[in-house]
Amino acid sequence: MAAARVDLDGRPIRPMTICMIGAGGFIGSHLCEKLLMETPHKILALDVYNDKIKHLLEPDSLHWSDRIQFHRLNIKHDSRLEGLIRMADLTINLAAICTPADYNTRPLDTIYSNFIDALPVVKYCSENNKRLIHFSTCEVYGKTIGSFLPKESPLRQDPSYYVLKEDDSPCIFGPIEKQRWSYACAKQLIERLIYAEGAENGLEFTIVRPFNWIGPRMDFIPGIDGPSEGVPRVLACFSNNLLRREPLKLVDGGQSQRTFVYIKDAIEAVMLMIENPARANGQIFNVGNPHNEVTVRQLAEMMTEVYLKVSGEPPIESPTIDVSSKEFYGEGYDDSDKRIPDMTIINRQLGWNPKTSLWDLLESTLTYQHRTYADAVRKAMANPIPSS
Repeated sequence: MAAARVDLDGRPIRPMTICMIGAGGFIGSHLCEKLLMETPHKILALDVYNDKIKHLLEPDSLHWSDRIQFHRLNIKHDSRLEGLIRMADLTINLAAICTPADYNTRPLDTIYSNFIDALPVVKYCSENNKRLIHFSTCEVYGKTIGSFLPKESPLRQDPSYYVLKEDDSPCIFGPIEKQRWSYACAKQLIERLIYAEGAENGLEFTIVRPFNWIGPRMDFIPGIDGPSEGVPRVLACFSNNLLRREPLKLVDGGQSQRTFVYIKDAIEAVMLMIENPARANGQIFNVGNPHNEVTVRQLAEMMTEVYLKVSGEPPIESPTIDVSSKEFYGEGYDDSDKRIPDMTIINRQLGWNPKTSLWDLLESTLTYQHRTYADAVRKAMANPIPSS
């Protein structure tokens, strides 16, 4: 297998050991699957939880069992981290608090998780001459220039005012009291530190800016595959409402616009970064699908339609309700209007373009969510908790 694999320039791809921090999460689980099933690479999988990758770790008879090791650790305070990074050829850092509901209610944890806790990872990679792929976020762009124009201005339709470019677009955040930007600021600062390590100390790095990656195992359904309390991101939040036959809550009317990309498409982009260091090092890549753009209200309507098809259930009387951002997220919330990724750099460097339509990715995701929820309900009914 290894001899047949070549990079985009026709060079053989040698087997490597990858230290993946956050391997047990949504993105990490899909990336681990791809690496184990289609490459000879080895994985040192680091995370606090491994629920989403248990199918890759058990049983020991799996033909890739000698190519993945799970290390249960928290990078905040574990002396094993540097040794594991030193053992690998490449480190991929996926660890982060990245749920909007946490940005207001846990701003200190958010800043520490996304900046302070990432510092040792960058330091160990730089000091040990190890390559780093760091996952950032499209939130580093903040608000678009167009959002500051008068609503009636024709310039709002000019792509230069809202299409986000890695090497050109400014990063515009709200005032300090809007703690929603704690996440974006922390992510931007670690990006700047990584870039500086590259410029001053020769760190080989790639920075990934995901634009709403969607698919099976994303986020969590409260009380089913995640904590009982908490507010997941928008698509998982809507999924939860649909599964429980509740109205979908549209924050401030659901007027914000977003693009969504299928996780399997996005993982193809990451694989190209992993296996083409000559083209990926020193680059910042938007990874999204500018063709899958909708308002949050339109997303709710499409998800409702897809879910009724997947589940066979009848519609509920009031499918959506409007709530204020203060009511939903609390004080200090703010939002960006549009996030449309420019794809020039990733297409030029890696030849990558997304393939999956919004309808198809929603159908895949909601099919998985519906099956997971139904299985959990059946198990709960078969094993009721005895009353005390």
